[in-house]
Amino acid sequence: MAGLTAAALGVVAFLAYQANANAPDSLARNRPGVASPEPSKAKEKKLELPARSGTGLRVVYALKAQRVWLVGEDNSVLRTYRVTPSTVDPPVGTYAVTSRSRQITGSDGVPVEHVVIFTESEGTVIGFSAAVDGSRPEPDPDSKTGGVRSSRADGKALWRFATVGVEVAVVK
Repeated sequence: MAGLTAAALGVVAFLAYQANANAPDSLARNRPGVASPEPSKAKEKKLELPARSGTGLRVVYALKAQRVWLVGEDNSVLRTYRVTPSTVDPPVGTYAVTSRSRQITGSDGVPVEHVVIFTESEGTVIGFSAAVDGSRPEPDPDSKTGGVRSSRADGKALWRFATVGVEVAVVK
């Protein structure tokens, strides 16, 4: 009996060690006695919500930074991530989500999911989406495309957040 107990404790200790060794650093940040790395000031500035991007619940799309922020009603940043822009940029301004599609074929012929449309520019529909295969290649500069691409996980988060009518602020 003592041998079985010792073996069981050994297995539990090994599994605990393995789980700790494979845990992401983000889980260690709030543990007492574990120092968390300080983000660089440049990185903090890059992730900062752009000034004059509105107030309240909204999606913010910064063209130059190629980044999206999902912003809560209290102006807190709920999520931010990089995107691959389309070849046709929407003009700077404020829009509202006009339609959504779970899965379609994008203007570049790629199957996309979690499509959130918010405007049209130069005869091209502009919206956020994620390629079903997870790819994010640079768009062909010779074709007019309106799909602002994200990862599948970020696309799904945007899909859940940006229902029809939610504001989309496009900034430089």
